[in-house]
Amino acid sequence: MSTVKIMIDNRLVEAEEGKTILSAALESDIYIPHLCHHPDLPDIGACRLCIVEIDGEDEIKTSCTTPVRDGMVVHTKSEKLNEMRRLSMELMLANHVDDCTGCLKYLKCEMQSLIQYLGVSTSRLRRTLNSAPENTGNPLIIRDLNRCVVCGRCIRVCKDVRGVEVLGYQINEEGRVIVAPQRNVSLEEGGCRFCGACIEVCPTGALRDKEGVFKPHPNREIALVPCKAECPSHIDVPKYVRYIKEEKFQEAIAVVREKAPFPHSLGYVCMRFCEEGCRRKDINEAVSIRELKRFLAEKDQGLWKHAALIKPKTGKKIAVVGSGPAGLTAAYYLVKQGHEVTVFEKQSVAGGMLATGIPEYRLPREALNAEIAIIEEAGVCIKAGNPVTSLEALKEQGFDAILLAIGTGKGIKLPIPGAEFNGIYENIDFLQKVSLHEKVELGDKVVVLGGGNVAFDCARVARRLGAKEVTLACLEARENMTASIEEIEEGLEEGVRILNSKTFVSIEGTDGKVSGIKCQDVRSFAFDENKRLILDIAPDSDHIIGADTVIFAIGQRPDIPKEWGVETGRGNLILTEKNSCQVNQENIYAVGDAVYGTASVIKAIAEGRKAAAYIDIQLGGDGVIEEKLAQEQIPSDYIGKEEGFTKKERVKNSCEHAELRVSNFNEVVHCLETSDACHEASRCLQCDLRIKLTKPKFWTEYAVK
Repeated sequence: MSTVKIMIDNRLVEAEEGKTILSAALESDIYIPHLCHHPDLPDIGACRLCIVEIDGEDEIKTSCTTPVRDGMVVHTKSEKLNEMRRLSMELMLANHVDDCTGCLKYLKCEMQSLIQYLGVSTSRLRRTLNSAPENTGNPLIIRDLNRCVVCGRCIRVCKDVRGVEVLGYQINEEGRVIVAPQRNVSLEEGGCRFCGACIEVCPTGALRDKEGVFKPHPNREIALVPCKAECPSHIDVPKYVRYIKEEKFQEAIAVVREKAPFPHSLGYVCMRFCEEGCRRKDINEAVSIRELKRFLAEKDQGLWKHAALIKPKTGKKIAVVGSGPAGLTAAYYLVKQGHEVTVFEKQSVAGGMLATGIPEYRLPREALNAEIAIIEEAGVCIKAGNPVTSLEALKEQGFDAILLAIGTGKGIKLPIPGAEFNGIYENIDFLQKVSLHEKVELGDKVVVLGGGNVAFDCARVARRLGAKEVTLACLEARENMTASIEEIEEGLEEGVRILNSKTFVSIEGTDGKVSGIKCQDVRSFAFDENKRLILDIAPDSDHIIGADTVIFAIGQRPDIPKEWGVETGRGNLILTEKNSCQVNQENIYAVGDAVYGTASVIKAIAEGRKAAAYIDIQLGGDGVIEEKLAQEQIPSDYIGKEEGFTKKERVKNSCEHAELRVSNFNEVVHCLETSDACHEASRCLQCDLRIKLTKPKFWTEYAVK
């Protein structure tokens, strides 16, 4: 396209033919006041702030609607222009509430910035506010007509960019022009897709996100995509969900694989942090992101391997102690950085708690083993059945770095009388014995102490081993239990009895054999500043729960050989240097649950990636482990209208009937069918489209003001 030359305030500007004066000026870093203009939207000249004078023309022109002509001489500053702009601004302010400090856009408001630039005084204004109160009745979005200046940005982005056309100019009961859905229905009834574009382009606080929708984050682009922000590994959820919607399943699994080498395992047992952040949950229910991940993993043809990053050999050797998700993730990325990596695992199988802590009905071993095989295929050597008793011995074998990723493999017993009786297990020991097919002796009446997911694992495994009565007793009230809702519901279906708000006094028994556990009812509890438990116990509430087997499931901690000499802190957790994984010994590092306590598989993966990058740098590498396994995706800004979009219900996975599943360790929850997965993906609000909208610059950011 040909260019033209114009003069703006005695400055020569070259611009493409057809551009407006305003666009030409802004692109040349020359500021002209404007409010209704947005770089992504068609201009309408409504605010009258961008007016300019042009030599040879009598009329004042709006620069946002006037195209450039070769030789044009433009003036943006004069007393006449300033007075007209101030008048336009005062007319807008007359309908705008005088409460900047109470607005969430305070100090980030284009209107407020313009008031400052134009030197407009609000003291002489006669306020004629709309009588409508702040509208909080819509999901996710607050509408405040008393902050609206009818600039039309929201209307244009909804119509011209998104193609949804929910908003328009309406006449209210007072005869005023307002912005509202047609027929003044709610946003949801009007067909809103809740993409957030209208909020993004609003120059005032008239359209705002409801408080709490987004968590504070220094990087705004991350904050605006909460599913990705909440994921410890920051998997690009909207990208792979969009690929599923398009039935591009191999591209979708490649996106997941860019950040996590255990997508199938995550599809079974991830704690769904992404779904907790999903904005869709405030409309009906969150998108079933975890189940979509599992669906993809089962469709995986391995095509992503052709784009996998493998760097040249470095000659460096690394030992990883522990083969859980943190250790294997670190090993995987370190071997891809060109290092020789050997993993030492004391158990007879690799996988850590994925293999020996999570029951097989929740995580089928063939899914896990296939993912471990891919890690071995990348070059990681795994030596199962090889406990490490001496770190010095590893150093003598020529390892340049040692990474401790041993997890929290030791259960905890309460220090109460009778804890040493026969018939008592710790959670980890019990689950490992079952997973490794070792003999476990259970009585008919099993009591599990604890209220988390591991406690339910123990209880549900006990049912599958033939226990006739399984009771789970915990300190927390039902609504405060740390176990997931699905674990609680499935446990109840399988006949697990739950007793809440209990504290445990002693284990009763005769001849060293358990006969029950003495409990008291707890009305409330709290922790003091030293993290000591403070109980409010109901008077005269002592009672005994009959049991011939008791399983402690109140937590776990690392099992660290003293010979290692690593420094530990509270809970026997390994201490590392701040912002690194370095321990108190040279070339020895630690990662995962052994450092921060029992958490989640996805956090272990995320920390394993960080450890790999850090150790690579220590060994002379660049620490760059990022890789692009999926094709670049350029999503359309146009999402269009969709009848009943907000009414789309979350797909429920089919599930084995409780009577059938308690007799075996077969998987309980089945994978989504293709049609269900595509339907579920179509429920996504596509929050990431919002960050594609251009963020307007304030006048202070321009070179020429």
